[in-house]
Amino acid sequence: MKILVPVKRVVDYNVKIRVKSDQSGVETAGVKMSMNPFDEIAVEEAVRLKEKGIASEIVAVSLGPQAASETLRTALALGADRAILVETEDELQPLTVAKMLKAIIAREEPRLVIMGKQAIDDDMNATGQILAALLGWPQGTFASRLVIEGDEALVTREVDGGLETVALKLPAIVTTDLRLNEPRYASLPNIMKARKKPLETLKPADLGVETKPRLVTLKVTEPPKRKAGQKVGSVAELVEKLRNEAKVI
Repeated sequence: MKILVPVKRVVDYNVKIRVKSDQSGVETAGVKMSMNPFDEIAVEEAVRLKEKGIASEIVAVSLGPQAASETLRTALALGADRAILVETEDELQPLTVAKMLKAIIAREEPRLVIMGKQAIDDDMNATGQILAALLGWPQGTFASRLVIEGDEALVTREVDGGLETVALKLPAIVTTDLRLNEPRYASLPNIMKARKKPLETLKPADLGVETKPRLVTLKVTEPPKRKAGQKVGSVAELVEKLRNEAKVI
């Protein structure tokens, strides 16, 4: 079984986000970038399925600038067999990404697509669901456990009331949550081997997809700074402040 794993290059989760001076977006120049953490979990899960003998090949895919090839090399070092980069400098939104992935899936014909439930840069949480709709495939979102049994995927997912397990007929889309697994670190030998693994570069035109954004960002601003808290001497004083200062009661 072939598994396709989309990965995204984002600002590293340890970096403090700064808004550009013209408020057009988030500053990325000179900022450490890395693979989206949820996508790392997706890669790890695909590698584990291959180690169990369930998957025969893992294909990592990324869409973005040439620098995204570094993210793909990381995926290759973690265990992916080959990679595809759709190179573009345009802003890519979920519908566009889903259309590109659909075109790649038509070429690659994977039985399973595992991807992060969301990217930490925009927290959109929409690409997996849109892709499933475009393909007409079943989907299991927010997966905290994944079991492949023959032609079926059992996905345990977190819901408001606890845990829910859904059975999906392959091919299917699975989006990963934090509790699915803990990604491994890429060893130095695997990092060196990753340099020799195949990485194909395409353009959006090769997939027949228009990249023009449908949504326009008007302005990005930082949240207002929180005011310092106050100590009160009694419940009566607390109620008075909530009623007359905070005006929440």
